[in-house]
Amino acid sequence: MQTTSRQDVPVQDLVDALSGILSPTQIVRDPGVAASHAGDWSEAPRHTPAVVLFPCTPQEVASVLAVCSRLGQAVAIQGGLTGLAGGATPAGAEVALSLAKLNAIEDIDTVGGTAVVQAGLVLEELQQRVEEEGWSFPLDLGARGSCQVGGNAATNAGGNRVIRFGTMRDLVLGLEVALPDGRLMTMLNRVTKNTTGVDLKHLFIGAEGTLGVITRLVLKLSPQATAANTALCALPSFDAATRLVRDLRRALPALSAFEVMWADYLDAAMEVMRLRQPFDAPHPVYVLVETLGANDERDREALERELGEALEQGLISDVVVAQSVEDGRKLWAYRESIGELLGQLKPFAAFDVGIPMAAMDAFVESVGAELERRFPAQRHLFFGHIGDGNLHVLSGPHASPDSLHQVEEVVYAATGRVGGSISAEHGIGVVKKEFLAHSRSSVEIDLMHSLKALVDPKGILNPGRILDVAT
Repeated sequence: MQTTSRQDVPVQDLVDALSGILSPTQIVRDPGVAASHAGDWSEAPRHTPAVVLFPCTPQEVASVLAVCSRLGQAVAIQGGLTGLAGGATPAGAEVALSLAKLNAIEDIDTVGGTAVVQAGLVLEELQQRVEEEGWSFPLDLGARGSCQVGGNAATNAGGNRVIRFGTMRDLVLGLEVALPDGRLMTMLNRVTKNTTGVDLKHLFIGAEGTLGVITRLVLKLSPQATAANTALCALPSFDAATRLVRDLRRALPALSAFEVMWADYLDAAMEVMRLRQPFDAPHPVYVLVETLGANDERDREALERELGEALEQGLISDVVVAQSVEDGRKLWAYRESIGELLGQLKPFAAFDVGIPMAAMDAFVESVGAELERRFPAQRHLFFGHIGDGNLHVLSGPHASPDSLHQVEEVVYAATGRVGGSISAEHGIGVVKKEFLAHSRSSVEIDLMHSLKALVDPKGILNPGRILDVAT
């Protein structure tokens, strides 16, 4: 079990100890700035840190951790603050360590298709920069304009295109990590094949900053697509969606997204975004399909051919195929209304569970019925990246913490019964840790505690995230 010698450190003592490492402008005590670092996008209780630290280099990150470890000062690691699990929300006497100034693109290898970047780089900036060089970074999610690539790695983000490109873990070739004792561990591997012992980067991808702070990354790029085709399909059932995704994966090598939305979600999206009804009649299930390729006309013909066959087979009831880039954006607007929906449904319970596809239809039906029975006044919406088994559930607004907790118990218990994951891509943070046993065995959890105690014996890094702190 993790042991800790953390203590309440007088703020001035910490500032004095860091003054030889960071400049005064990097040690911020301004209440307005601190308030903006009081929490992420989750419903975890916000807490304004007394100090926000802004290191500008990887070595500064490591040196800050060395001081904090010596003093026993707990640190909340912060990226773009777009998380939904409370992992970046400070607690107690924690100070905030922001990676926002560690945001350089150090190198783009246009021959090998890799990029060396710092952890605070915003995802959308990376995407735009590599596109200028004829490449793309395929990770994509709604928070692209705010989230940072270090945080994407720390939570093993997935996003909309996992069906083709995999999760962040599949896109990271190498890492540099600042360890709690102040050592900077550089593992900036640039090659795909590297069998030289234990691949230590995987200890830190998905660990949510509890074992070390990611400072730099080597990322795998993909050739830039010059053609994107999008279609919105209305389906008679979820079973039709499972058959359609199988058929499209076989027939369309360029298939990059397969997003499923149940009817309630589409209705809510149209309402909050003031979107028009895309079809003449409502349908039980909708699927947004995207292909990314190199030949617009050929790719569209292939997509239309496959969707036409699906219509003839009854897998699709109706379909709209985008005829322009602007049409494609309009179709994606139905799926990407999640930010606006979250704002409307506060306080909400949001889930990103991993459900085996064979169990997903029954899961949605049973969980939806249970939530509707117990909370008839709230909305319960289902949507997700079904090609990789990632289902999102959104329920709200809920007036009391007790109500929110009951929703969590319903969803996570059902997830455990089907052998699913209580977090597919958002992480555990503080919001989900009491439910971790639904997805991880006691042996696994014990080993996680052992790793934490080994790497961070004073427990200064994101304490209480994923695992309870043992005293």
